Amino acid sequence: MENDQNPEMLASMMMMKKLSGSSSRFKRICVFCGSSAGKNPSFRVAALQLANQLIERKIDLVYGGGSIGLMGMVSQAVYNGGRHVLGVIPKTLMRKEITGETVGEVRVVSGMHQRKAEMARQADAFIALPGGYGTLEELLEVITWAQLGIHDKPVGLLNVDGYYNSLLSFIDKAVDEGFIAPAARTIIVSAPTAQELMSKLQDYVPNHHDETPKLRWEKEQQLGYGTTKSEISR
Repeated sequence: MENDQNPEMLASMMMMKKLSGSSSRFKRICVFCGSSAGKNPSFRVAALQLANQLIERKIDLVYGGGSIGLMGMVSQAVYNGGRHVLGVIPKTLMRKEITGETVGEVRVVSGMHQRKAEMARQADAFIALPGGYGTLEELLEVITWAQLGIHDKPVGLLNVDGYYNSLLSFIDKAVDEGFIAPAARTIIVSAPTAQELMSKLQDYVPNHHDETPKLRWEKEQQLGYGTTKSEISR
């Protein structure tokens, strides 16, 4: 994790910590984000603001287990704020994504499928910060699981400075062309700030399952996820 936080980032953290805690329907939220911090300073600010939203609302963190990039910033901030942090990471990525001391609880799994399934099992909701291929793949998988009725957990997109505008436009195009049902479009909850996104997730009510076929969880097990439907939809 980088230590050269600018004054704006520190001021944002201090302001959020002064706010009184509030209740939440979520005990743990899984955050998908990049192992890079990105070029835009707004991404770092947003990561810290999201971490402070979790602290303020007394929500624990589940994430990919790395200590670098936005992953490292979110996990360190949540841990410093006194919340439990669970990192789930494949053994083969530990050397690449973890530097220095680990933060909170680190759960080592055998591969990427197990990592995603364990994060999904542990979390009550999902949020994606800016990231690359891995973040996008994790995000789209939990959206697909929701569409198939495997879980009813909210899926949030923190669209910092319009980072995900192109993705949302593509999804809207897929709806227009008949590849995504209009009801399934509501699976994705997006907002430009952490505070607004958390409020939207708090109020989220799924309404897409009646229009989409449900996949039998046994088929997911055959694909190697190794957890039961009841565990994922806990």
